[in-house]
Amino acid sequence: MDSSSSIALCYANDNLLPVAQQLSDSLQLPLAQSVDDRYDFLLMLKPWHTEPGYLCQLQQTGSDAPGPVFIDFTAGKSAHRRQYGGGRKQALARAVGMRSGHDPAVLDITAGLGKDAYVLASLGCQVTLVERVAAIYALLDNGIIRARQDADTADIANRMELINADAIDYLQTIPTDKHFDVIYLDPMYPERGKSSLVKKEMRYFHAIAGQDSDADSLLLQALQCKVRRVVVKRPISATALADKKPDAIVSSKNTRYDIYLQY
Repeated sequence: MDSSSSIALCYANDNLLPVAQQLSDSLQLPLAQSVDDRYDFLLMLKPWHTEPGYLCQLQQTGSDAPGPVFIDFTAGKSAHRRQYGGGRKQALARAVGMRSGHDPAVLDITAGLGKDAYVLASLGCQVTLVERVAAIYALLDNGIIRARQDADTADIANRMELINADAIDYLQTIPTDKHFDVIYLDPMYPERGKSSLVKKEMRYFHAIAGQDSDADSLLLQALQCKVRRVVVKRPISATALADKKPDAIVSSKNTRYDIYLQY
């Protein structure tokens, strides 16, 4: 991780102060009482009508900054993909080895927005997500908790376990009571030039998380773990991570999944 962006935690009203203080301590982020342009980004807590009682969103500061980013598994693209995404026939499901009667336990070590983890959980997989960046972890944790309060997504969200940790450290010390069939990597795609900007969410993530410069090392560490397969999501024309030729490839229109079979 190679980001230098500064970030603080902020809250919309005094009712959220206890939660904000707790998150500030646990995430080791400074606490700001109001919008504070001394920071590049603010992790803002706003009231929400269901548990946990607040919405967590990421907002860039400055007068010309784009709008906030938050995670919502109950609506929008997540809901559409849950209903019309192609089920077990879609490339992601085939890449992790889903088949009739087999829902692999997946360790997603580059959780990010959690979109692929949510798809796998919606298809029946138990998914453990690892995210090292405090602000992104907070967004994802809030999204999962709110999804657990919605009747349409509760079962799916209950199959998602989130861990705030460095992925390489976690791979080196996986708890003995944990069993995974698949390790899944989705390293951040390279940032594009101004003529073809990535979506707002990814621009934010590039700014606060850096460029995943340790992606090669992450793959090599994953390949040392006792799992049936390691799957890496890549742009369709990108080179393989660490110049490791995959054993198999599953492709879709703009994406391919490099598959490394372990045993």
